[in-house]
Amino acid sequence: MSKNINMSKESKEQKYEEAFAELQDIVRKMENDEYSIDEIAVQLKTAQRLIKFCKDKLTKTESEISKIQAERE
Repeated sequence: MSKNINMSKESKEQKYEEAFAELQDIVRKMENDEYSIDEIAVQLKTAQRLIKFCKDKLTKTESEISKIQAERE
């Protein structure tokens, strides 16, 4: 079931908040041993993708803010 949710989120423009919430959910489920051994590898790959997405989004936003601040000066 979670694979279908992940695939549907990839098909549209994902927002940082959605990605971060999904990442938090994966972490919580891993900490509570809610994944089967078969799901762990899939969820780890999803978590890696989400971490990269969030980091890239934060870096881009920081760059945009710096650019705006530089233009104001």
